[in-house]
Amino acid sequence: MKILIINPGGTSTKIAVYEDEQEVFKASIDHTAEELKPYPHVFDEFEYRKNLILNTVKDAGFDISEFGCVAGRGGLCKSVEGGTYAVNDALIEDFRNAINGEHASNLGAVIGKSIGDELGVPAFIVDPVATDEMMDIARITGLKELERPAWFHALNHKAVARSIADKIGKKYEDCNFIVAHLGSGISIVAHKNGMMVDGSGGRTNGPFSPERCGSLPTYPLVNLCYSGKYTKQEMVDKISKFAGMYDFLGTKDSREVEQRIADGDEEAKMVYDAFVYNTAKEICSYIPAFDGPVDRIIVTGGIAHSKYVTEEIARMTQHVAPTEVVAGEYEMVALALGALRVMRGEEEAKEYK
Repeated sequence: MKILIINPGGTSTKIAVYEDEQEVFKASIDHTAEELKPYPHVFDEFEYRKNLILNTVKDAGFDISEFGCVAGRGGLCKSVEGGTYAVNDALIEDFRNAINGEHASNLGAVIGKSIGDELGVPAFIVDPVATDEMMDIARITGLKELERPAWFHALNHKAVARSIADKIGKKYEDCNFIVAHLGSGISIVAHKNGMMVDGSGGRTNGPFSPERCGSLPTYPLVNLCYSGKYTKQEMVDKISKFAGMYDFLGTKDSREVEQRIADGDEEAKMVYDAFVYNTAKEICSYIPAFDGPVDRIIVTGGIAHSKYVTEEIARMTQHVAPTEVVAGEYEMVALALGALRVMRGEEEAKEYK
């Protein structure tokens, strides 16, 4: 079965064609600021991106009538459990109205549904950005007005967790994992019996990342916000785009940081070691989420290509569980496999309400 995969991002649209589990084509279509300028809202980009996708696939020699289904990245819908969802009108309407904010990922389902309807085949999303399986106890903070959110890299998290479960001869639903996704953003999550029951993300809590602040000391943060030095938007940008390694070292590239360490830069080493230490500390903090032993710690994302990082994390967390490294991101194959599980009858598509 041929599957069309659609993964829209802020400045690009990634597409792929899978023949069952095998990727047979992939492309990334870049979008310049000038090209996106005519579209004031993300939803306005629908026809523009859809036409580019169809033209790219046709130019690659594929007959779109051969596709058995379409799988798109899920965006900022209502909070849902993980899994594969059939794209329906309720989901499209929530993305149209941007109920949890505008993000290019909202278009994955919309474009997929439109193409699927034209072909008479189903469209799916898999483990969307809004996946929320957190235990109630994990949501509570020290302020009644504030609740811990569940904004994780769910698609990649669950893809690598399923992969490692297969590797150790178990079902994902029978495993206890702590998964650390390390990239420009970071999320570290306790996976208990197939559910992401607790975790942190780099814009709100957890360790700092190449560009995000992670957890911050509360009183000094309040003082900084009211210091008069920054507007609200400037503070939002500061903690989400210009924090972490960038704030200390002026770069968001971890490879550059490691080169500077190799060249004897002591500040770079201190900041990088602090990043690794805080990541390991966050991993260890999720031990109470489980009733039994942790099967594996899984390190994934772009920074997982670094032996410096993964070996230090494995050393500092070895008393918790063995570490498995699954470097890179697996969003495209995760979308394909999620759709395949439904099309093969291995699981039932969930309904978005």
